[in-house]
Amino acid sequence: MPTSPFVRRYRPGDRAAVFNVCVRTGYEGGDSREIYPDLELLPNIFAAPYLELEPDLAFVLDDGRGEAVGYIVGTADTPRFTEAFRDEWLPRLTDRYPAPTTPPTTPTEKMLALMHTPERMVVPELADHPAHLHVDLLPGQQRRGHGRTLMNALLAALHAKAVPAVHLCMSTANRPARAFYDRVGFRELDVPGSGSSTYLGRPTEPGPLPE
Repeated sequence: MPTSPFVRRYRPGDRAAVFNVCVRTGYEGGDSREIYPDLELLPNIFAAPYLELEPDLAFVLDDGRGEAVGYIVGTADTPRFTEAFRDEWLPRLTDRYPAPTTPPTTPTEKMLALMHTPERMVVPELADHPAHLHVDLLPGQQRRGHGRTLMNALLAALHAKAVPAVHLCMSTANRPARAFYDRVGFRELDVPGSGSSTYLGRPTEPGPLPE
């Protein structure tokens, strides 16, 4: 058995560990537990639907003992994923997370609004980057090359599906994440009105882009 971290495909038994990583990195790259007391809220928006709807594009960083300490998830086709989120995933959540009936004010209400508007993921300016992704690593696994390995695993899987390019949306305030994405070849995409978010994209061919 390996004793150092390595990347492998997601398995259903990793679900709780993936949820934990999502929660502990869910607020501008840091722990979100004080911001979102429901510890399944963020994972049910940003991790679980990908695990359920496109498990072939889900990879984890195994700590060498079977525990997932990081993950990357994505979709090859954002418009198609949005439809599946609306039709297949959201009905499983509505009893626990009803749609807001008033303008959201609290962090939780704002996340519920995101959950119930999956169409926000379809951005016309990103049509030539049809795939999108989410990647997270526990703090102890960051800055050790594991993020790049996870990214290359997903890029290779997307490239094998003939997907030309991938994008992501990140909080502009998360400077460490931006530095990582720059290192692995992502470049800023012009999306007017993106507010406090930044969109980045790159081709799916694995490896960093030349300068």
